[in-house]
Amino acid sequence: MITLPVIQPNATPEGLNALGKPRKPNWLRVKLPVGKEYAKVRSIVDEYKLHTICESGNCPNMGECWGAGTATFMILGNVCTRSCSFCAVATGRPNEYDEDEPRRVAEAIQLMGVKHAVITSVNRDELKDRGAAIWHETVKQVKIMSPTTTIETLIPDVKGTWDALITMISPGQEVVSHNMETVKELYRRVRPQAKYDRSLEQIRRTKEYGQRTKTGIMLGLGETREQVYQAMDDLAANGCDILTLGQYLQPTKLHIEVAEFIHPDLFDHYREEGLKRGLKYVESGPLVRSSYHAERHVHV
Repeated sequence: MITLPVIQPNATPEGLNALGKPRKPNWLRVKLPVGKEYAKVRSIVDEYKLHTICESGNCPNMGECWGAGTATFMILGNVCTRSCSFCAVATGRPNEYDEDEPRRVAEAIQLMGVKHAVITSVNRDELKDRGAAIWHETVKQVKIMSPTTTIETLIPDVKGTWDALITMISPGQEVVSHNMETVKELYRRVRPQAKYDRSLEQIRRTKEYGQRTKTGIMLGLGETREQVYQAMDDLAANGCDILTLGQYLQPTKLHIEVAEFIHPDLFDHYREEGLKRGLKYVESGPLVRSSYHAERHVHV
């Protein structure tokens, strides 16, 4: 039985900084990306003019993942039509729609020789099909060029355009992920252009189609433990197989502030709670992100 740490709201074991804000604890410190394999991936991404959420999302695991020769590719440009208060990706009116992008992504994955590829995208609400055609062709091209490569697609909210959802999830990927991001009570503040119940329905419809389903939630935004438990129950009831839980980190001063740095022991507790509540696999830790250890989720 895990003894949960006593952590006061807006406080950490290392206390507050000079501005009275939670000071980042030592378990969140990461090494700068270096090494031969990292340089190789960096070169291929630049040569093929590709976007990665590793960079756009300021992922703390970029050095580890790229050092292992893997990366999460972001298709459909690097400007998002949403303005979520937590996200480092640029917001605006996208002007990029590259029909050749699926081929370039597939070639890059083939050159890297990755065994498992993660593909995600910005929201393209201005497109009638939400970008589904590019999604479908990208997975298709990767499977043609690298038939032994398994794929996870981290897809956006299709805003109830269910025909687009089927197009996105039907070309043969092994895992379909759609991030809830936070608990229901914080949606208006964290994801103002999204709806908690609609995202749950998207996961349920994906499961009903026969896909392995996955989602991610950030912690440290001010949620309570009871709200996290309820989100887990909701996910299990709607057919979610895999849940990732990680610490929210404020990308810039313009984004929503961190309310609390969650202790690693509490992440361990949430992992056990998720499994008890019917989820098949829970990846839970301060530095966990959606695609962290994604290769382990293929056979869940």
